[in-house]
Amino acid sequence: MTTSFLPPADLARHLDRHRLTGAVATPREANLRNIQGFLDGDQHQHMGVVRTRDWTYDEVFALMRDRVGISPDRSHVEGQDTISAELAVAALERYARVLGEVVAAGGRVLFATGHPAGLFPVYAQLARVARRAGAHVVRVPDGFAFEDGDVRQIEHVVMVEQYGGLRHTHFPGPMSLTLEKLRRDGQNPPDLVVADHGLAGAAGSHVIPDGAADPADNVAQCDPRCTGQDACPFPGSFRRRGREAHRPRKAASTA
Repeated sequence: MTTSFLPPADLARHLDRHRLTGAVATPREANLRNIQGFLDGDQHQHMGVVRTRDWTYDEVFALMRDRVGISPDRSHVEGQDTISAELAVAALERYARVLGEVVAAGGRVLFATGHPAGLFPVYAQLARVARRAGAHVVRVPDGFAFEDGDVRQIEHVVMVEQYGGLRHTHFPGPMSLTLEKLRRDGQNPPDLVVADHGLAGAAGSHVIPDGAADPADNVAQCDPRCTGQDACPFPGSFRRRGREAHRPRKAASTA
């Protein structure tokens, strides 16, 4: 498996040009609100991450500045915010190494997304490539209920169905239930979980705790239990152009 068809500098320029990084569409107000929401335990922002210590607002802000590349200007409280192309490319390189190592070893990989509109086709293609390269892509053969919908696997990607459509979700429950189902069915846990939002956070908190443009996933990477995991900082709705991975035994992620 290769990391990129482009040299890193060219890939960074490509990401900036298409606004996957650089001056992204995510408002500054949303980024600052998400930091506070994570600290407050908001159900949409904690992402299933179990904190092992208290965090301050300043600490999480500094983490997002250093790992994602949000504007370091504390007086900038509204308008456009940023993601660093260089940080994203470096994270993608690490991500590719993590995924490549597990695939080359014939490891068990589970794909799951709370971003079906943008990431389902990306993960489905990754799953096909991983299988052809020798990985064991974990199957969850039977769906099961979640809230007023269900969790199901389509083209080897676990997602949430609701009212006849695929649902965007930050909730960790679908991943927690999926891992529990695998255990009940007698399957070994995955060596790598490729996921996003709460599905990544829950995978980490259940095994050896993962990352993205979400404060929760970046905080999770600082947990001493989370050895080997990485986050690729991208905006969440970037249409088929990013990926997130989280690893239970080894680890990697995006948002």
